[in-house]
Amino acid sequence: MRFGFTEEQQRYRARVRAALRAPEVRAAAAAATGVDGVEPDARPLYRLLGGLGLLAVHWPVEYGGAGRPLTDAAIVAEELVRAGVPDTFHVNTVQIVGQFLLMAGTEEQKLRYLPAMARGESFASVLYTEPEAASDLGALRAVAEPEGDGYRITGTKVFSLKTRFVDLGLCAARTTPGAGKYQGISLFLVDLTAPGVTVSLIPGLGDEHFHRVDLDGVPVAAGDLLGPRDEGWPLLGEALAIERTGLDYHLKAERWFDTALDALVAADPAAGHPDQLERIGRFHGALSADHALSWEVITGLAAGRVDQLATAVAKYHSSELAQSVAHWAVGVPTPAQRADRTPAALILDSAHREAPGLTLSAGTSEVMLQIVTTAFDSTGQEEY
Repeated sequence: MRFGFTEEQQRYRARVRAALRAPEVRAAAAAATGVDGVEPDARPLYRLLGGLGLLAVHWPVEYGGAGRPLTDAAIVAEELVRAGVPDTFHVNTVQIVGQFLLMAGTEEQKLRYLPAMARGESFASVLYTEPEAASDLGALRAVAEPEGDGYRITGTKVFSLKTRFVDLGLCAARTTPGAGKYQGISLFLVDLTAPGVTVSLIPGLGDEHFHRVDLDGVPVAAGDLLGPRDEGWPLLGEALAIERTGLDYHLKAERWFDTALDALVAADPAAGHPDQLERIGRFHGALSADHALSWEVITGLAAGRVDQLATAVAKYHSSELAQSVAHWAVGVPTPAQRADRTPAALILDSAHREAPGLTLSAGTSEVMLQIVTTAFDSTGQEEY
C-alpha cells in the first residue's frame, strides 16, 4: 500500500502546479467551467494545456507524450482538478480512449490519433451505453455490417459526455449478431463528423450535458477496427478496469469537501462549527483512505498489473464517497451565500446535481459489488 510520494514526484508536482498557476491558464479554466446548466466549450483551455505538454505526459514521445511514468500522469490529473480545470475531456480523451489506443491500437492508429489528442487538438467520447442495454454491455444492439473493405454501423448510444465538442468516438458494436451475449462484439474508432451521425442533447440537471448519438449506416474503414474482430468483450473488460482507478471520483470528492470547508469558514470565521466536526472528521478519514486505494490501483497499473478486484473496490468506494460528500456539502452554504451566488455555493449546487450519476458511470455500484463478491469462492479465498 502506498502512503507517500518520492522526492522526484514531489518536485514534478511542484513544477506542474506552478505551470497551472499561470494567469492565462487560470483565466481559461474559469471560462471553461459550466454553471447553471450552461456548458461552455473547454477546447481552448485544452489546447493551452496541450501546448504546455500537460495532457498525456506518460505517453511515448513518438505519440505526443513526454515518456514519463503513469504515476506522473496521475499527479498531473490531481493538479488539473485542484487548479479548477474541468476534467471530462482529459478523462475521456486521454485516460480512457487514448489509453485504450495505447493498449490495443495498431501502430498506424496510434500515430494517426494520439499526437493530436496530446496537443489538445482532437477529443474523444465513449459510445458504449444504449437505451435498452443500460449498464449491461452484453445487451448492446448496435450492429457493424461489413461493406467492401470496411463497415457501416447502425445503432443508438446514450449518456456520452462532451459529445457535441468531440470528433472521435470509441464505439462498441456487434460484428457477428447471434454469436452469444458476450461474443461477436467489436470496437471501432468512429468519426463523429461522418455522414449518418446525429448528436442530440439529453435533458438533465447537471452542468455537463449528456448526449444521444444516433448512427445510421455510418461508414467506418477497416483500419478503424480497434483490436481483433469479434474480440471486443475481453478488451472492454480490461479497458473498464483501467478506467476504474477511482482517482477522478476521489478528486471530485476532495474538491467538494474543501469547498464546503471554505464556505463554513467564510460564513463565520470565528465559529468552531461543533455540529459539523464529527462529519468533517469522518469525511477527512474516508478521503485519506480513498486516496490510498486509488494510488494502489495506479501503482499496480504502472507496474503492468490490471487487478479487476482492486479497481472495483476503488471505483465503488470513491464514487459512493463523492456522492455522500456532495449530498452533505450542498447544505453547507448559508442562505446569504446562496443569494449572493458565491463561488462555493455555485460549485456545491453543481456537485449536488452531478452526484446521482457518479455511482452509475464506469459501472454501477451494484456491478462493482458483484465483481467483489464473485472474486471469492465459498470459503472466502480469492478465486484469482
